[in-house]
Amino acid sequence: MTTTTSTPSDWQQWQTSWDRQQEWYMPDREERFRVMTDAVEAVAGRTPLVLDLACGTASISDRVLRALPGARTVCVDIDPALLTIARGHFAGDERVTFAEADLTDPDWTARLPHASFDAVVTATALHWLDTEPLRRLYGTLAGLLREGGVFLNADHMEDESAPRLNAAMNALLTARQEGQRREGALDWSDWWTLVADDPALAEPAARRFALLGDPREPRPAGARPGRPTTTRWHLDALREQGFTEARQVWCSASDALVAALR
Repeated sequence: MTTTTSTPSDWQQWQTSWDRQQEWYMPDREERFRVMTDAVEAVAGRTPLVLDLACGTASISDRVLRALPGARTVCVDIDPALLTIARGHFAGDERVTFAEADLTDPDWTARLPHASFDAVVTATALHWLDTEPLRRLYGTLAGLLREGGVFLNADHMEDESAPRLNAAMNALLTARQEGQRREGALDWSDWWTLVADDPALAEPAARRFALLGDPREPRPAGARPGRPTTTRWHLDALREQGFTEARQVWCSASDALVAALR
């Protein structure tokens, strides 16, 4: 992405730029979105009401609505900059509504326009939550879903039963990332630098930095202590918090997609 100004016609460019940056970290990102969308259709049909949780730029809503044009989505996040891009991207689309909320606030569901959903979807977001807040959130989500509804979470989760395989596959990914960086691929920090430099996004970006920290600053390597990292933990927690079934439906070396039925 080369432009540093945004007009209404540029929101798609920002959405695409976000996708490319995320794909540098997760080359299989589109595949897991496909599996996620298939699971929504399999459980909730072709006209579901979907909660896009911690939506970011609403990448999942974009895929869901392409695959299921009769669907409706409610996109919720706390990040003012990413929500600005999402709102611009979906401007005029009556199938999409937005809510700004902090998922650690006990009353965050009061900001939603609906009390019940057919599906809740989220990706690469809930790893920011510590163990107990995430466990509580899973219980809240069980209460938001209709009976038989589905929750889908794609995030950084490891299968701890195969550490040598994990290490080998992650080493290959790292080597490929290094090559792509030499060819100009944007990482997290680079992308947010472009956001901060865009006059249309500078103000929401400043609010984002004050609220959530400045993503242009170096982040500690590895998982933060107190945050779940294994697929098994997520599946056990979902069952404990009121879901009747839970299983992994897709995985890569470092990420997995888990599905749970209410």
